[in-house]
Amino acid sequence: MTWKKLGQVFVPDNHHSWMQTHAANTVAEHLQDDLFRVYFSCRDKDNRSSIGYVDVDINPPFTIAEISEKPVLVRGEEGLFDDSGVSLSCITTVQGKKFMYYLGWNLGVTVPWRNSIGLAIYNEQTGQFEKYSKAPLLDRSEVDPYSISYPFVLQDGNLFRMWYGSNLSWGKDQKDMAHVIKYAESSDGISWKRDGTVALNFENDQEYAMSRPFVIKESGVYCMWYSYRGAAYRIGYAESSDGVEWTRKDALAGIDVSPSGWDSETVEYPFIFGHKGLKYMLYNGNGYGKTGFGLAILE
Repeated sequence: MTWKKLGQVFVPDNHHSWMQTHAANTVAEHLQDDLFRVYFSCRDKDNRSSIGYVDVDINPPFTIAEISEKPVLVRGEEGLFDDSGVSLSCITTVQGKKFMYYLGWNLGVTVPWRNSIGLAIYNEQTGQFEKYSKAPLLDRSEVDPYSISYPFVLQDGNLFRMWYGSNLSWGKDQKDMAHVIKYAESSDGISWKRDGTVALNFENDQEYAMSRPFVIKESGVYCMWYSYRGAAYRIGYAESSDGVEWTRKDALAGIDVSPSGWDSETVEYPFIFGHKGLKYMLYNGNGYGKTGFGLAILE
């Protein structure tokens, strides 16, 4: 496959006190015609993340119709699992309700940070995403003792499948994390069974982080796009017959860094969506979203 880059779409530039930089971990929601609401994680002057959105016409030159005046979701109060920020991961429909799975940040002392997975549910009456609990939906456990991150949830018949990041080790340096993608299952999208199954692992000893998976099922084959990191982030691709055991086929990802510009150093955090019979990819470039997000189309 080959993804044709359509260009850089949006870069936060001090739009609000809570949206000064970054537009990472995008999720697209169709509104009408060619207009999409793109949710993303942004940061304030202290690098604390919130979740906002822009409404954008996806036809170049990407007309921005609206930028959210208030954050969709904010960090928790001091001492909670998300007091250092919230980062978007996945939005899906569970029993007619819109579930937002997100990442909660705690800054660390002995390690750079500790992450947990939270849940917010959209309230039709208030028009707001509301946190399901002050506590994490998924936290550290015997099978995930260090830190967990960025879940993607797919409803597959009566089963909800989750692929999420988990540290196999941790230390004072980011390169100590050994962050792989694991697998979990649920019948209701809230209570999750996880046994430590590693769905996607490293190909060599130069890699130390894999994150933000995106999965679709086509013709009985599970297809995953994800970020993997050695020297710098790239977008990878893998396939599976059962959603549990995966074969990496990164050469088929079909997208890489550009010769110059906003995505010349890294590409990461892919989100795939269909529209009018075509397949699109939202993705981030240099600086983990500091240069905003771009759009590509599958040729």
